[in-house]
Amino acid sequence: MKKLLTCLLLSFPFITSADGERFDIARFSQGEISYWQTKIFSGETHYAVSNTDGRTALHANSTASASGLFRKVSVDLNKTPILHWSWKVNNVLTGADERTRAGDDYPARVYVVFSSGAAFWRTRAINYVWSNKQPINSQWRNAFTGNAQMIAVQSGSEQVGQWVEEHRDVLADYRSVYNKEPGKVDAVAIMTDTDNTGTTVSAWYGDIWFSAK
Repeated sequence: MKKLLTCLLLSFPFITSADGERFDIARFSQGEISYWQTKIFSGETHYAVSNTDGRTALHANSTASASGLFRKVSVDLNKTPILHWSWKVNNVLTGADERTRAGDDYPARVYVVFSSGAAFWRTRAINYVWSNKQPINSQWRNAFTGNAQMIAVQSGSEQVGQWVEEHRDVLADYRSVYNKEPGKVDAVAIMTDTDNTGTTVSAWYGDIWFSAK
């Protein structure tokens, strides 16, 4: 089980712009990775900054493994609710039913993690995923825990091998999936994982940031 929800308890530095209109989470294009921490679940996905398609990004390669990178932050969604990122995958995991534990693997995912103060067992997360076959914008409960809700941002192989720019209104998504108001974002994580399906996949992640509407 990929319980990134309960492991994000340590504080690490974060970067924000002076005007408050943009809150940087990841600057992989600058080769910056030192603020990110590793969480291993089953085998280790290899993450490294690399150059691809003329741009610098974070490359993830997974073979029957599940480990993620996370960064502890503090983001007020009332000020900066829009999450931006870019990603690319070399394949999707065909045949995997993502709504089951046996198929809970994704070529790329971005977690946004919320906690309830000291009560870390109440931590909730939204997982933005590159789905294997679920319709884009579909939502479902994670196969392992009701505290993680999945949203398919991309799906299938139509855009495999292409960089895709994404943005999501996290405040609106949280209200939709949990039917309540969120607290602050406490961490952001990324993961490329194939431990349940035993397959191999690569993904690339670009910069990640929050902005005002």
